[in-house]
Amino acid sequence: MPSQTVTLTKTKAMADGLNEARALRVTEILRDYQNIQHRISQFQTDPPQDQHNEIGYTSLRQCHTEARALLNVPYPPEMLHPPSAPHEAEKRQLQRVIIDASARRFQAQKIFLRAAAAIKWVQRRHSVLQGSKPQNVHLQALRQADTTLRNELAAITNERITNAFRTADQQAGYWLHDDPSLQAVLGWIRSHH
Repeated sequence: MPSQTVTLTKTKAMADGLNEARALRVTEILRDYQNIQHRISQFQTDPPQDQHNEIGYTSLRQCHTEARALLNVPYPPEMLHPPSAPHEAEKRQLQRVIIDASARRFQAQKIFLRAAAAIKWVQRRHSVLQGSKPQNVHLQALRQADTTLRNELAAITNERITNAFRTADQQAGYWLHDDPSLQAVLGWIRSHH
């Protein structure tokens, strides 16, 4: 009888009672991820044939390719099977799902920000050209649009994305105890995606 008491006490001590909060956090992160993917898919433009290889159009195509590829990344096999032990294994699995979902959301946001910058470039370009073909008179304004796009792309940093998510999640009152650090997210991406 004493060994059963010790085992039961040990199991209760390992379970921290936060698995419901973890499961809710997974839902919140995946909802963000889905919304970001949807917003990326709405960035569409049909470039004129002779301008197909301009920086903004190539950036936007690259973003769509990366977003589709991200949707096709399989989940790690250990996340596809329900945990065998009730509490601690479930906790570990939920923590793995949180980091995987966080990594997907992070990557999608980075793609989204780049796509949004490319769309702004397209809008600037349309404003400059107003339906005409590029000519010498447009050259300076088009170069400025290219420079602005490059600057906006350079400003999309890992830290900026992480800080924006952290701030928004805190303001929403989400439980963030198991949210991974930027270094953990980047490590997960390197090893799993």
